[in-house]
Amino acid sequence: MGQSLAPGQPSISSSVNQAISNDYLQIAKTLAHEFKKTAVERDKQGGTPQIERDRIRSSGLLSLVIPKQFGGTGESWITAFQISRELAKVDSSLAHVYSYHHLGVTIPHIFGSELQQEKFYTQTVQNQWWWCNALNPLDRRLVLTPHQDYFVLNGVKSFCSGSHDSDILPITAVHAETQSIIILAIPSKRTGIQINHDWNNIGQRQTDSGSIYFKDVKVYSEEIFGDRTQADIPFRTIRACLTQLNLAHIYLGITEGALDAAKHYTLTETRPWLTSTVSTATEDPYILQHYGEMWVELQAVVHLTEYAATLLQAAWDKGIVLSEEERGQCALAIAAAKVTAARTGLAITNRIFEVMGARATSSQYGFDRYWRNLRTFTLHDSIDYKVQEVGKWALNNQLPKPSFYS
Repeated sequence: MGQSLAPGQPSISSSVNQAISNDYLQIAKTLAHEFKKTAVERDKQGGTPQIERDRIRSSGLLSLVIPKQFGGTGESWITAFQISRELAKVDSSLAHVYSYHHLGVTIPHIFGSELQQEKFYTQTVQNQWWWCNALNPLDRRLVLTPHQDYFVLNGVKSFCSGSHDSDILPITAVHAETQSIIILAIPSKRTGIQINHDWNNIGQRQTDSGSIYFKDVKVYSEEIFGDRTQADIPFRTIRACLTQLNLAHIYLGITEGALDAAKHYTLTETRPWLTSTVSTATEDPYILQHYGEMWVELQAVVHLTEYAATLLQAAWDKGIVLSEEERGQCALAIAAAKVTAARTGLAITNRIFEVMGARATSSQYGFDRYWRNLRTFTLHDSIDYKVQEVGKWALNNQLPKPSFYS
């Protein structure tokens, strides 16, 4: 995943092998075609997509961004985001848990020592470990307490996406003595951990994003990566940029999937309006108008998102020498992409019904899942505050400041 934290080392991901990128993207497209067949039914069921997660496990995609020196593929973030976008076109829950695996995998690289990188990456590749997300630094109910030669975790964490069927829990906890936010990673099945089945939201229904209880859970020093509140080094805040751009790619994938589904339905099922004077829906002037407008709006999202990905990859390749200015420019591009992806996506996933007609609201099609999934996911953080960040740049030339939240 790019260079290590020691400055001056060569970047592992700076030169992307296009053949490998295409191979792994094709694997993702093949899996997406398979997952599409059961997506509507699984959305209704909720719970854990165990079969689909196992298929991803056996595909080799979990090692995608782990450096080659540790047995991984050493792919770029551009490829990783493209794969998440492909999965999101048919099943944004799987795109969610898959992409958050990679966000978890970044922790040893950004915060860890060389020994921690080697340990966690080697074992992740060898054991096909699936990382989830139990970070949520806004939830401070989990406390880490020193105890003899180890630490103890007690409390609860919310919004723990991908927790069921995971192997590693990356976590933030409040240090009992210093009150700082500590980042760590421990096995999901360690004694004292209770992963709850309490995720029952209107969208992203197979992400297992519920809560986890921790009761006297042992944590060892080699599993602790340090104080997450130290944001004085821009690269140590790069994970927030990765998270934000990952969301933009998933929003984009959902929207592209919705428009593709609407197109197929319009071509095969939609009837022209009775006063339209045309024989097929494909000739209806208002349907054509809607499709033209939606396609144009979507192109803005595509280009903003892909441009932001190139800046993110360049920032990642800089590693520890990344400057605050470079990080700020990257964050600004990501904010523009994310805001546009959210607003455009919410509009298009609602508007597709205008071009499909009343019969398309039948639950057998599940077309509403695109809007429900996007509406649920876009509430991850406030778009309004993201726009304010952009406004500070547009008016006052103030770049977004490095943090762990944006």
